[in-house]
Amino acid sequence: MKMRLGIIDYIDSAHYLPEHATCGVVHGHTYKVEVVIAGEKKESGMVMDFYEIKKVVKEVLKEYDHVLLNEILEYPSVENLCEHVHARLSSRLDFSISLKIWEGQGKWCEICP
Repeated sequence: MKMRLGIIDYIDSAHYLPEHATCGVVHGHTYKVEVVIAGEKKESGMVMDFYEIKKVVKEVLKEYDHVLLNEILEYPSVENLCEHVHARLSSRLDFSISLKIWEGQGKWCEICP
């Protein structure tokens, strides 16, 4: 039986969207990042230890925390950020991964497997 495990973490980052009418100047957001993995429970009784999930997620997210996202992404929209983070997590976690990133409150992007 497949099970889903999820964690939530946060990053604070600055960005600007080149040539965008209102977001074209440098500004910041607190991004809420929800990572959900799906897999079978192992003999250990767990799909994956929450400690290990958090450790990987924190290692990946530190690249984006307290930086200007334009130095990482050419156009740092939440959609592009979500794709970038998902690719990094997928290379580190051998599970199906859903990723949802909120840009501030009430606005989000989600990648589902």
